[in-house]
This record gives sequence, C-alpha cells and structure tokens, in this order.
Amino acid sequence: MHRYILRRVIQTIPLLLAVTLLSFAVMQLAPGNYLDTLRGQPTISPQTVERLNRQFGLDQAWYVQYCRWLVNVVLHHNFGYSFTYKIPIFTLIGQRIYYTLLLAIWSSVVAWALALPLGIYAATHRNSWPDRLISLVSYAQSALPTFFVALLLLIFANKSGWLPLGGATSINYEALSQWGKIKDTAWHMVIPVFVLGVRGVGGLLRQMRGSTLEVLSENYILAARARGLEERRVLWKHAFRNSINPLITLMGYDLGALLTGAAFVENVLAYPGLGRLLLESVQNRDIYVAMGSFVIGAGMLIWGNLCADLMLAFTDPRIRLS
Repeated sequence: MHRYILRRVIQTIPLLLAVTLLSFAVMQLAPGNYLDTLRGQPTISPQTVERLNRQFGLDQAWYVQYCRWLVNVVLHHNFGYSFTYKIPIFTLIGQRIYYTLLLAIWSSVVAWALALPLGIYAATHRNSWPDRLISLVSYAQSALPTFFVALLLLIFANKSGWLPLGGATSINYEALSQWGKIKDTAWHMVIPVFVLGVRGVGGLLRQMRGSTLEVLSENYILAARARGLEERRVLWKHAFRNSINPLITLMGYDLGALLTGAAFVENVLAYPGLGRLLLESVQNRDIYVAMGSFVIGAGMLIWGNLCADLMLAFTDPRIRLS
C-alpha cells in the first residue's frame, strides 16, 4: 500500500509539470499582459511601467518566464506575486481555497446523499411510476445549466428574503460569536451548495441505478436469494458494495470537476472561492495567480483520484494495490 501511494505521488510530478507548462503557454497566447492596463493611466509614468516590466520579467520570452517561475516554486516555494491584489499568491489562494473546499465537500455530500438512495430505489422498483418519475427528473435536472439554476435561486432569494443574495459571510461577520460565524457561513452556503449538489445528482443517480440493476442480475445475488436471505440483507450487504464501485471511481473526477462548476456559480453568486479567483486572474492577465490556481486544481484532481483508488480497494477485497 505504501509503495503504491509513493509511486502515485512520484507519477504526479511529470503530470504537474506538463499541466503548468501547457497552462503557461496558453496564457501567453493572448496579446499583451497585465501592465498594458497601466500604460493608459495618466497617474502612472511610462518609466514606472517599464521598471515593473523588468522587475517581473515580463519583458522576456514566455519560456524564460516559465523557467523563472518554476525555479521559484521548486527552490523557494514561492508562487509569485499578484499584480491585481498586490499580495503573495500563497496568501491570496489560502484565503479563497477554504471557501471552495467547504463548498466542494458539502456539495458532494448533498449529491451523494440524494443520488445513492434514489438510484437504489429506482433500481429495485424498475419500470414502476416512481422509477419513471425519478428518471424524468434526473434528465431534466441534467439539462438545466448550472448558472441558470443559480440565477433562478437568486431571483427567489431576492423576492422572498429568506436567503442571502451572495457572498460567503455577512457584513457583521467579525462581530459574531464563534457559533454565530458557523451559522452565518452555513446560511450563505445554502444556494451554492444546492446548485452544485443538485447538479451532480442526475449523473450519479443514473449510474447508481444502472450499476445496481447489473449487480442484481448476477448469479451470487440469485444464490443469496435462493438460500432464503432477507431482501434487505441481499441488497445492502451483497449488492450495494459491488454496485457502488463505479461511483467511487467517478468521485476522483468529480472533485476536480467541482472547481470548474464552482467557477461559474461563484461568479453568479459573488462567492469568494478559488474558481472565481481563477476566472478573474485569466481576465486580468494576472498570470501567476492563474498558475497557482491551475496547480491547485490539478492537485485536487490527482488527490481525488488517489483517494478514490484507495476507497475502491477498501470496499472491494478483490482489488489489491501493490
């Protein structure tokens, strides 16, 4: 097990290098850089812009800039400096990743808590009207764009006044008690968690239904029923553990995909997460912030896949990691 984890960690090094190199090269395809926005401001002299251009190495070729950035990351653990926010990248990303991880974890909890029981119920009641209704709702939910659902909920929150309209905390957040801060953060997460959580239910539900139907037709399930075991025990002890394996495999990809989905939701809801920061950095040509966000996103995807493989080996004794 330890050798397997070590090997997987070592394999991430060339993958991260490829991701960062490709991301840096793609960022350079757009003309100009962040300092071009300063050249049109009368309060900033051309000499100051040129000095900043040399200081940040933006006057050099893109591959030279990438090598300088990579050396700083590897040797000095320094991801650079944000042009827009005027603070180090680690500090900026540290402020945002907390809210994104909080959103990703609770969105996954909501999606799985809804998809697993509904998928199993639809499979055990195949072709009944609840099965058809669940399938219809899941297809309709998958067809709705995430940002459209977020806009609908914003309109509802605005007219009803029951939910906050955006952000992650209230204005008086610092004056609240510790329990008050937890409640305030949870209250502001209702809309984004609902949007992202329900977004993932449709695919997981259909996957769980199909996997459960396939497992229920296996010979060992028929044998368990022939021995007189209760249907509940057959379903949860024998069928469930095997039908959930494909969904565990998808879990690793969902963690990385949540960053992409969260970017749109965070922008619509003004939620201060990493996805919103990534979009802002790309729009503002804040290249080092974008690079740090890309590394975090790739790391989340790699870490999610590793956790999924370990969970798969735990739930299925036939799988051995070496």
